[in-house]
Amino acid sequence: MMKTNDNRSATPFAPATLLAPPGLAGGAFRGMAATELDQLKNRLLARELDRTTNLEQNVGLQRAANDAAALAWLTPYPLLLLPVLFEEKARAARLKVGRQALIRERSTGLLSLAE
Repeated sequence: MMKTNDNRSATPFAPATLLAPPGLAGGAFRGMAATELDQLKNRLLARELDRTTNLEQNVGLQRAANDAAALAWLTPYPLLLLPVLFEEKARAARLKVGRQALIRERSTGLLSLAE
């Protein structure tokens, strides 16, 4: 004969609740944060672009701003971390452009010697 005792008991846990600021649904809050993050990214980028005249640096700085914003978005405090991440990425972009200019200069010298 088959045993029919069912010894299951109800769990004492309540359903999970999502916390959101009063008056805002979770999605609306995240959308607002994305807009603020984009505005901050644009302000930081504009300030850096005002300081440079090199077109190659402009492209690198734009890429740095997008990369920093994407990384910041993955953190719990994206607006707090974006300026630091962008500063690091912008520094790396400027160094890369400088190295590329040096390589181009050396290559031009070597090519002129080969002719």
